[in-house]
Amino acid sequence: MHTKTKIVQKLPREYERKFIEFHKYVINMRKKLHFEIGQLGNMDEVPLMFDVPSTKTVDVEGAKTFMIKTSGNEKTHYTIVLECCADGTKLPPLLIFKRKMLPKDVIPYGTYIHVHSKGWMDGEGMKSWLEKVWPKHPGGLLKKPSVLVCDQFKAHVRESTKRLATKLKMHLAVIPCGLTSQLQPLDVSVNKLFKGFVHEEWAKWIEALTHHITLAGRVKRSSISNVCEWVKNSWQQVKSETIVKSLKKCGISNALDGSEDDILYEESDASSENNHEDDFSGSNNDFLSFYDE
Repeated sequence: MHTKTKIVQKLPREYERKFIEFHKYVINMRKKLHFEIGQLGNMDEVPLMFDVPSTKTVDVEGAKTFMIKTSGNEKTHYTIVLECCADGTKLPPLLIFKRKMLPKDVIPYGTYIHVHSKGWMDGEGMKSWLEKVWPKHPGGLLKKPSVLVCDQFKAHVRESTKRLATKLKMHLAVIPCGLTSQLQPLDVSVNKLFKGFVHEEWAKWIEALTHHITLAGRVKRSSISNVCEWVKNSWQQVKSETIVKSLKKCGISNALDGSEDDILYEESDASSENNHEDDFSGSNNDFLSFYDE
């Protein structure tokens, strides 16, 4: 008997060459720009739901029906944009909600929000992230040269994004198609851990007696303020050491003298997860060139 654990991402046939080209590009940019390690960053989008109940429970042996307390919003999603730097710096998260107008909720300090009709990252969301969040990385206010590692999600590589990145003296290092599970630091060691913390925050909220109940006796959906607070607390719980190690494991921030190359072969603390359907679309042999400007 076999149990499905995760969907395996098929690596492209020429993945070894793409690995080498990507690492060579990052190393060359580090030598060329002479920036500090804190100016090397990584970003990724994490999709989550307003209700995140556990998939496991404990009950009497043989029981077939279980009551799990939720607000009925297990399919109402939003997107979190996480960003970290190679020195362990964690930038404020950006939350993208599925709505047309900005909410009137009080947003906790240390988080930003954006709205989209489908709750996804788009060109405007990327512009908002670059203008509000990215400048908070070490050296960002002075517009020192920097490198951002990201995947091939359309909003990341559109022309408007590249133009704005040029103004900020930020260079994009785009991960080759199909290799985010190997070269995306947040995807490799952080996202699963972060989702676990969000689940714990939601569990504390659903078990509390402070939330409102509808006339039918159901729990009302959590507010946007609540969600932002969960995300903020969960992101704070992710250790800087985990982030530093994750970027080294992906071969992005390792010492240039080769003394840390062995970290590439260490097992990750958390299983990798793929969050973008774009990674599965198109031919596996397609390769988006890296951008110097």
